[in-house]
Amino acid sequence: MNYYSDEKDWQWLFRNAMDWDKILPLYYPSFPTEDGFNNKEEVIDFLEEILINTGAWTGTSVTDRAAALDRDGAGTVVDGRTIPGEHLQALYKEAIELEMIGLPFPQELGGMGAPTSLLLIVLAQLSRACLGSSTQLAFFTSIGEMIHRFCDHDTAHRLVPKIARGEISGSMCLTEPGCGSDLGMIKTSATPTEDGKYLLNGSKIFITNGGGGLGFVLARIKGDKEGLEGISMFLAEQEIEGKEGLNYIVAKNEEKMGMHGSFTCEVVYENSEATLVGEAGQGFKYMLHLMNEARIAVGMQALGTIEGSLGYAVKYAQEREQFGKPLSELPLMKRNLSDYTTERDAIRALLMDTISHFDIFQRLDYKKNTTNDLTKDEEVLFQDATLWTRKRTPLVKYYACEAATLLSQRAIQVLGGYGFMQEYPVERYHRDSYGPLLYEGTSQIQALMALKDIMKYAMKDPKRFFSNVLFKHPTADLLNGSNDWSKTFKSTHYRFKKKMLGLLMKCLRPEIGKLFDPKSWASDENVSELMEHAETLCQALSYMETLRVLCEHANKDQSRKDLFDRYVVLITPRLEAIYSDWSIR
Repeated sequence: MNYYSDEKDWQWLFRNAMDWDKILPLYYPSFPTEDGFNNKEEVIDFLEEILINTGAWTGTSVTDRAAALDRDGAGTVVDGRTIPGEHLQALYKEAIELEMIGLPFPQELGGMGAPTSLLLIVLAQLSRACLGSSTQLAFFTSIGEMIHRFCDHDTAHRLVPKIARGEISGSMCLTEPGCGSDLGMIKTSATPTEDGKYLLNGSKIFITNGGGGLGFVLARIKGDKEGLEGISMFLAEQEIEGKEGLNYIVAKNEEKMGMHGSFTCEVVYENSEATLVGEAGQGFKYMLHLMNEARIAVGMQALGTIEGSLGYAVKYAQEREQFGKPLSELPLMKRNLSDYTTERDAIRALLMDTISHFDIFQRLDYKKNTTNDLTKDEEVLFQDATLWTRKRTPLVKYYACEAATLLSQRAIQVLGGYGFMQEYPVERYHRDSYGPLLYEGTSQIQALMALKDIMKYAMKDPKRFFSNVLFKHPTADLLNGSNDWSKTFKSTHYRFKKKMLGLLMKCLRPEIGKLFDPKSWASDENVSELMEHAETLCQALSYMETLRVLCEHANKDQSRKDLFDRYVVLITPRLEAIYSDWSIR
């Protein structure tokens, strides 16, 4: 199977959900290009051809290998190094031959210079085949992009081409024993040396691809302040030319519930030589850049998990007969499968819209931080892309990952007892789905981030925030003759805003006449009460943003109206249950 050319929905979204009119000029400022592209259409055709090729690869070779990789694991740890097994080595070899690793890298660094969004779509394809494979390959490109963005010219030109050729990869080394989400507690130390380097001492746990050869390490320079403000970022190489032995060691590869095809390591630093990245004390800021992309990428991984598990379950239900009919035609199963695939298609649309905004943000953010010469139009575009990227990032991470675990469970139930057997892939999809729930920030962390954004907006401009809810009624728009689905979205969105305002009023309890004075209502006690509702608020926000995207797609193409209508039916009782929870708790 080809995970692109056999999927009409992906083809529609690639052509219509991506804002190519804004994205492509950031990569190809003029035509004809040095690569011989004469216009936008030729570029889009070329990018689509890449997805056809990766869709064929992931739909055959990567999928066919997935069960064996899960069974045999990523490899072993020998004398402080990770040694990939035969299945992982085969994956790397194929990725190198397809030139997939260097997709987003600049051409002068051995890459293809393709838009970031293309890589994210490929990650979804890989995850549909095998989440472990997706994770291992992701830590080639993500680390290469970090080196290009934050390291000096010489380091980038020395290391990124090696990554593009598949010779080395890397990891982000954050988590420590006893220090998970609270990065301010990091204990790994960095001691400056006379030659401008630093010596790292400490250990990191749960490090994905910790033996890739490179590591961005968060540590505290000795004497620097406690908390996040005292954290710096360092680049450490496991093997240093002219230095005997390993610079740091991989102590073990964790035995996990799922994702057996990826390395999850404990990494130990003992006077390990490292280079400071950027400015001291800015490590958390640099790390956030990677985490923003990583959280969207994890959303794409979760989407792939949903597609893989439901794709198998739907095919099984269509072929398996019970009571004289295919399972898919039995009334309850038919309704369930419709609900499952509706949510899958809706999440796919939300993610494609999100990566379109993120691609613009990523490209302009790099330009702003390197040359700082955005034009006025680019500045406006950058601010808009930043707003949408920040708003969507916790939502897509939360929604897609939660849905992946739930829907992969439902896929098992479609198969009945067969779904519990390792002979069938749905149990692997379900085991693997718990990884994305946990790494790059748990669902609860994402919910708190979404709540934090709402509170920042409310406190920054409370008059505008509350007025937008209180006085912006959809009636005026409804009288303007907008289509049915737009009317439905506007009325649904207005009801959500009213219910959310009621929740804020209930928890924050502003005094009469002090609604626009955040100091009077944003006390720790009141905000703590609101935090109890962070997860349901995140759920509701996710549903509303998805519905917004589906409405926009229906406006572009009326054939998309059916998905909009089905999604309204799916989420309406969920929203009402959330509103009920807000009113009684």
